[in-house]
Amino acid sequence: MILRGSVFSKTLEMETGITVIIPNTFKEDNKYQVAYLLHGLCGNNGNWADNSMLPVYANEYNTIFIMPEVARSFYTDMKYGQKFFTYITEELPQICKSVFNISSKREDTAIIGGSMGGYGALKCTLSKPEQYGYCCAFASACLFLKEGLDNQRAYGDTEDFKAMYGERLINDFQAAFGKSLEWNSSDEILVLAKNICKQSIKPKIYASCGIEDCFREDNKRFNEEMKKLDFEFVYEEWTGSHNFYFFDEALKRALELLYKR
Repeated sequence: MILRGSVFSKTLEMETGITVIIPNTFKEDNKYQVAYLLHGLCGNNGNWADNSMLPVYANEYNTIFIMPEVARSFYTDMKYGQKFFTYITEELPQICKSVFNISSKREDTAIIGGSMGGYGALKCTLSKPEQYGYCCAFASACLFLKEGLDNQRAYGDTEDFKAMYGERLINDFQAAFGKSLEWNSSDEILVLAKNICKQSIKPKIYASCGIEDCFREDNKRFNEEMKKLDFEFVYEEWTGSHNFYFFDEALKRALELLYKR
């Protein structure tokens, strides 16, 4: 069953779109495991429902999938914009638990995303490991955010940089991180991972990337860095580009690993 609509967010101070997929055998007296599924930079809350086999997976794994809308925010509490990180990690779970029979247990809670959504999933789970038991990130962007911000700060005004990345993306980074592109350790994935790697409560993480993907080198490097830390971490690569042909296969593999544990 696919539910599409909007909710009013007090955090965002506006209506925001949401898509929810629940199993066809939904029972009111069950407590369902839940997966928050995050969209990419150019996407919206309906992308995963429209471009993947998600309704099949919801029935197969008896799981509720929740897909929020965050625009081009990079899942941050933006410098010039809304507090999307707070919305995703605090208000959204409360809203959904008040409507659906969703388990509150971290072992029943996953967060998943592709591209910008992969970054968002990693940021959320590593910031709040007590909340999310599992994280799956596909072809993630911004894995080395400080380097990206430094690069834009140094070369963002040049024509070559604008031609390569586009003025819209340059403006997106300024909206999210400020005109001066301020770096904060709370936005850096490996810093967050190192902060919790020795804790007893930490998420299990699955990551993957297509061999032809533009973010492959960063994802390979991220894999090598995560191997040095004390995480239950799996990384895979196979033929694929930055599109839903790859993302749907990645989701299929991730859910098989996650729910057939």
